[in-house]
Amino acid sequence: MSIRRQCELLGINRSNLYYRHRKKDLEREDRLREAIDRQFLKDPCGVIKMTRYLRRIGYHVGDKLVRRLMRTMNLLAIYPKRGLSKSHPEHKIYPYLLKGLDIVRANQVWCADITYIQLARGFCYLVAIMDWFSRYVLSWRVSNTLEADFCVECLEEALEYGRPEIFNTDQGSQFTSKDFTQKLLKGNIRISMDGRGRVFDNIFIERLWRTVKYENIYVQGYETIMDVRDGLKEYFDFYDTERLHQSLEYQTPWEVYSGLKFVLPEKNPPLLKLP
Repeated sequence: MSIRRQCELLGINRSNLYYRHRKKDLEREDRLREAIDRQFLKDPCGVIKMTRYLRRIGYHVGDKLVRRLMRTMNLLAIYPKRGLSKSHPEHKIYPYLLKGLDIVRANQVWCADITYIQLARGFCYLVAIMDWFSRYVLSWRVSNTLEADFCVECLEEALEYGRPEIFNTDQGSQFTSKDFTQKLLKGNIRISMDGRGRVFDNIFIERLWRTVKYENIYVQGYETIMDVRDGLKEYFDFYDTERLHQSLEYQTPWEVYSGLKFVLPEKNPPLLKLP
């Protein structure tokens, strides 16, 4: 009996008989995610442009693969778009309050955002809360999911430092969730949210991600989420208390946030004379 006849009797499509499952190349996908992540920091583009970029550097990829990887990385192109980036339909969206506002002191405005981190196997997400004026990172958390819980924990830790007048985020479902917004409202904190697709509404924390990734994440090449936690703890301690910022007149974020001033000695210390 022919294969065609056997398939007809069994009621199956003949193409199913010849199908062979193709295993995903996980190592290749990890390399692609890292390449996407690096390019997205330079140019937060969409799927079509990202596909062309990857092809230019030697990857044979299609739009479907790039779209799937960017979705797992929680990356969306930054430009005005119709209904592609939606917050939770039951969550309230608050207006943007920072337009034309002079930010002149610590604890006037805090901001928060989430970014993606590539691991040797898999990936995770990082959330951080930063004081806008001083660039001081008040708290941060790492998670392997995009549930709101790790953002709420990060907020609870940050509120131990004090209370900002305004708290600014994007319109992501983690930040519009009731668990997150209620903690702000109970503290009499005004909530501000970026306009959809407007990266420059929260520009300072976007610059923080670029700094963290190029100075730490890409250099270290973390294996596991535990490695990320240990490595970022050391890095953020350095970033807050030792790393000088040109925009802060070569002070550290902690010095600006706390109001401390580093005073240079009046005279240079004498040089050591070698025997």
